[in-house]
Amino acid sequence: MAAGGAVVAQRQGVDLGALVGDVRREPLRPANAAVPPGEQVPAPLSSAAPPAARPAPVALRYPQRGTGTWRTATAQGAVAGRGGQLLRYRVAVEGGIDDVDPERFGREVAVVLADRRGWTADGRWRLQRVGGDTPADFTVLLTTPVTRGELCGDTSDRYTSCRNGDRVVVNVARWALGVPDFRGDLGTYRAYVLNHEVGHRLGRGHERCPAAGGPAPVMQQQTLGLHGCRPNAWPVVGGTLLTGPSGEYDDPIPTDD
Repeated sequence: MAAGGAVVAQRQGVDLGALVGDVRREPLRPANAAVPPGEQVPAPLSSAAPPAARPAPVALRYPQRGTGTWRTATAQGAVAGRGGQLLRYRVAVEGGIDDVDPERFGREVAVVLADRRGWTADGRWRLQRVGGDTPADFTVLLTTPVTRGELCGDTSDRYTSCRNGDRVVVNVARWALGVPDFRGDLGTYRAYVLNHEVGHRLGRGHERCPAAGGPAPVMQQQTLGLHGCRPNAWPVVGGTLLTGPSGEYDDPIPTDD
């Protein structure tokens, strides 16, 4: 059984050569269900009762092992950034992750990578999302945990994401659940993991926390620990590229989702 109750799909072997397939446009399940107009929220049974726990968001279901085939987003976007080298990227979702539509995922990726706080802000890079038939400089892949291990060359790690060559590998377990240090702020964590792994594709290495209490550099391994810094999803903070000392921490990698 996979996280969220999904049945684990049977794998048919990784085929990254074409990165094309049937694109199913099923809407992504909302992270938080809206309360219908007029519906009343029940009051506590007594004023002495502890406050009710905040309801958990609806789980995004995924298998531990996907099909190894890919549904590629077809839409092409505008060029983000006004100067520097142009890199084109495509976006694909592994088969078996049925709760994520590749077109929706592609839009989420494009919004993050085009943000004015992102890698295109300093004039060194321009980024453009392209469809599956257009040549690309790298591919953002949303993968199951098992496939993540195979594509990243480390099958013992099913927790983190990675960049390996021209593959930016986003682990669906982290996309669905985030990490404890982000305290449930899934949107910020998703932006972080995209900017961090794309940062590796742009040639940047890991960094450490520069000042306790300040924002973490996006190239810090925030998935594994903050080490006194605050969570931060963006390369540019306050109009300036935020960096820290080169290096990383010897944090253990969790073995569970």
